[in-house]
Formats: sequence, structure tokens, C-alpha cells
Amino acid sequence: MTEQAGGGGELPLSGYRVVDLGQYIAAPGAAAVLGELGAEVVKIEPPSGDQARLVGPTGEAMVRAYNAGKESIVLDLRSEEGKRRALEIIADADVLVVNARPGSLERLGLGPDECLALNPRLVYGRISGFGFDGPLSKRPGLDIAAQAESGMMSINGSRDSEPMRVGFTAVDACAAEVLAQGILAALLRTGRTGRGGVVETSLLEVAIRMQATLWEEYFASGEVPIRAGNGQPSMAPAAEVIATRDGHIVLSAYADSHWRRLCELLGRTDLIEDPRFVDNAARVQNRAALRESLAGEFAEEPSELLVSRLSEAGIVAGVVRDYAQVLAVAEHAYPGLFRRQPSTGDLQLGLAYRVDGQRIDQFRPVPDAGANGTQPKHQTGA
Repeated sequence: MTEQAGGGGELPLSGYRVVDLGQYIAAPGAAAVLGELGAEVVKIEPPSGDQARLVGPTGEAMVRAYNAGKESIVLDLRSEEGKRRALEIIADADVLVVNARPGSLERLGLGPDECLALNPRLVYGRISGFGFDGPLSKRPGLDIAAQAESGMMSINGSRDSEPMRVGFTAVDACAAEVLAQGILAALLRTGRTGRGGVVETSLLEVAIRMQATLWEEYFASGEVPIRAGNGQPSMAPAAEVIATRDGHIVLSAYADSHWRRLCELLGRTDLIEDPRFVDNAARVQNRAALRESLAGEFAEEPSELLVSRLSEAGIVAGVVRDYAQVLAVAEHAYPGLFRRQPSTGDLQLGLAYRVDGQRIDQFRPVPDAGANGTQPKHQTGA
């Protein structure tokens, strides 16, 4: 059945079929993006289920976050019958998404060569921790290893702290979007040429690419980036965290015109000509004094009022919110980003963008492992 967006229009991938052989986040997340764009997604799980189902509350949250709206069937791919059924499903799919150690699916007869020989129009999307060839490829990989080995942890934290991971599985989440992007590009080519192909990436490559601006700074200066806590090391005030009467805000006004505008708004025009703050280089050099000068101007005002005043003046600022506060704002500001189940009140996240002003805004159920038996609906006529 063609899935409709909240406004009733047909979604971009309506009519496409996706097979998800993934576990945890990266591959299931890529398949989830395609599903949110209208594709029919069949998740093939082993008899024990996606491994994320087995690792407690965090794993259960992964399953809910990246598998809503999918069908789930259970097949033992190590058996001849399970492999045969999987190949039948892949034969009429548009996309196959996998995350597995290099060689593991090839040993089962489900690698790219076998699947593309069966279905030449297939887009075979795959992701691993460290790639599919080369000296690192055989290593197991998770988000944390990619954060460590990409340099990401070396720049996260305060100058005197130990290296610190980002506070969520940022690489996994970004890798899902990157793989989906590559698959969409390959589907465009398939539409032009009738030819499928292989789209592949790794967590480490994604983690490195996420830091493109810092890499360019490193290429230009030869100086290895270091941990600097809040604030941008080469700009000020930039990404500053400032205490307010009821919490914290962030503030960036490093362009000279924005700095002047900020000083005028605060009634501190004396800071504009202060030699310590006269240009960006001076402000970076005297960041501690800059922060001290700004702190007193914000400490007695509420966060929301400050951000409103700063925004009206064209200065980038934001309230530091917790999840409950984010939900209270975003559920109404961005319809469809959070979806609510009417009878239970349960919530789930949708896509972070709309197409023609639309996205799926109905709550999508999360399947139990094997909820659809051993065959997808389109093969059973259900």
C-alpha cells in the first residue's frame, strides 16, 4: 500500500521496496529514513532478533527509534531455507541495507556479487566499522571506536580534561543519514540507467568527514586541534555558554559587526573600542576577560527573554534546554517531528525535514521480531 504524508500527498519513495538486514543503529537507521520517505521496508531478523533487542533499555530505545513502520520477519540465514527465502525477497527489492563485518554476508551467499547477479537493479547499501578493504577492515567497530580513532574525542572536553566522547552515538546516527544519502543518489542513477550497484561507507569515514572544518583548519595551519571546552578556539565570542538567572544560554557574535551590535544592545559601547576586544584576534587572545565582561550583563535576566532580545538584534543565541523543555517547544513548532499515538500518548521522532511541506505525521508502530512471520506482506497478499 502506498504510504501517504500527513497532508495526503504521495511520498517520494512510495512504491519502492527496501530490505533491512541491519542491527543496532546505522543500517536500520538508513532503512528507516527510506521508510519515512515512503518506501516499504522489510526487516529480516535472525531467530534471536536484532541484537539491539537483547541489550536492555538502551537497545530497546534503538529498536523503537530506527524500526518504526517496518515489517519484521525472522529467517535463519545460515540455513538453506532461510537463505532461499531471503534471496526471494531481495530479488524484487529496490534496496538492500546491511551492516556486517566484511566477508560475513559473502560467506552466507548474500554478498553484493550474489545479490546483484540475482537483481541487477538492486542498490546494495552497506556499512561497517572500519571499511571493507584495507588494513583496518577486519576490526569490529562501534560508535565509540570511531569517535576515538577519528580525532573526535581528542577535541571534545575542556583543555585539562581527559578525551571525552560526544554524549550520544553521534557517529552511528550520522552514518545512518550518510548511507541513506548515498542510497538515494544510487537510486537516481538506477532510474536513469537501470543499473544498480554498491554504496558503502564506514563509521570511521563518517566520523572523519563530520569534522571537515577542523580538518581544513589543520591543513592550512599544521596545528593539531586541541580540546578547548565551550567556545570556538579561533573565534570569540563564539559558542559561549553564559549563566543566566534561570539557567544558561549560548551566544555567538564573533563577526565584528555582530560584536558591535551585541555591545550596543547591552549598553556597553565601551567594549567596542577596548583594545582587548577590538577585533576577533584580540578577543580570542583575551577570552577570559571577555567572558568576565559579558557574564555580569546576563546573570540577572531570564534565558527566554535574553534570547528573544538577542535574536531580534540579529545575534545568534539559544537557550540550553533539557529534553523535556525541547519537547514542549518543538512538538508545536515543528509538526510531525514528534508524533503522538492518540490512544496511549506514546511519542516517537519523525524525519527532520519535509518534502513539499509534508512528512508522515501519524504514529508508526514498532514491530516485534517476526511479527510478519517468514514472508513480507507483498508476497503473502496481506
